[in-house]
Amino acid sequence: MSAHPCAFVSSSIVEVGFFSFFFYSILSSASSITCAPGSLGIAGISERIVRHCATMLFASSWAAVCLLAASLTGVSARSGGLTEDPDIKAISLRTHSLEPPYLDSDMQSRWWDFGGDTIIRTDKYIRLASDKPSRDGWIFSRVPLTATNWEILVEFKIHGQGNLFGDGFAMWLTKQRAQPGNVFGHTDHFEGLGVFFDTYKNNRPGTVFPYVMAMNGDGKTSYDKGNDGKANEVAGCSARGIRNPQIATKARLTYFQDKYLRLELQYKAEDEWTQCFEIPKFKVPPVAYLGFSAETGELSDNHDIISIKSHNLYQKNPGGNTAGTSGSSAPKSGSSMTREKEGGSWTWFLVKFVMFGLALTGLYVGYTVYRTRQRDRF
Repeated sequence: MSAHPCAFVSSSIVEVGFFSFFFYSILSSASSITCAPGSLGIAGISERIVRHCATMLFASSWAAVCLLAASLTGVSARSGGLTEDPDIKAISLRTHSLEPPYLDSDMQSRWWDFGGDTIIRTDKYIRLASDKPSRDGWIFSRVPLTATNWEILVEFKIHGQGNLFGDGFAMWLTKQRAQPGNVFGHTDHFEGLGVFFDTYKNNRPGTVFPYVMAMNGDGKTSYDKGNDGKANEVAGCSARGIRNPQIATKARLTYFQDKYLRLELQYKAEDEWTQCFEIPKFKVPPVAYLGFSAETGELSDNHDIISIKSHNLYQKNPGGNTAGTSGSSAPKSGSSMTREKEGGSWTWFLVKFVMFGLALTGLYVGYTVYRTRQRDRF
């Protein structure tokens, strides 16, 4: 299995950069040394050049070590989750991702449809339902999500002015798409997965709201709206703090076919993820549309989607191949073997740099000894 070509390209660029900088320093030092007639001569000039180069080599070596350490520790600005797992290859799904400005130059979206009372502010958010009574809106992908294993990271914001508020929003992976209805703005009797971020408590004693739950719709069963989905719940958790948050609130939904469906939430602190649920052997329809919807009744709130980032996940199997959407083998840029090869290329660069430094140091020491002997002779 070969390493990702970018690893070798990046190390080569840095290598060329360091050596170019070093030799440029040599030339600069030579050109900057001036001496009066009879003051230093060739020997003095050579000594200054060698000393200057040794100093530059020391500084450059420290820079190389720092850069190498950063590369080997995997410094990155990604969002975490399985996309950071060294045994998982994550491929971004542009067709199921959405970020500002949301729309193209024609004020349309190539991969998403919008409807209802949805408001799009291209620099900030997609507001599914505003803080006004009797509002509902939705967004749905135009093409189905057919990946076998995937991860969807959603940044959202539920906020408003009043102390009484409702109703919440939903995340969908269903065979139906863009069908308005009375289940958080989407149609009832759906077939597939519904994840409900319910902020208003109708009739569910002993449960703290806001409450997040999953329902596996069979296309026939109605959502138990009067009891906040109690009869339909597959798994769920209380999430007090997702409304009017002090930080960016996020949900990370991860699915591995025939293994599990997991939901994690970030609402307490930055980069602090709380597992809401993990359902073993959960089955999402192999062809399902990704969507979001929200509704308000007599009570209201702003329900905003900030961004959606979806990834197709490939996991290394015991045989050493990767299993993904098509089941075919593919190089894994995040695999352990690739990371070793990337580290190997950096290590070889560092070894060459150190060897070069030792050679130059030996040259300097030898030259110093030679000058001392020459001085002693006379």
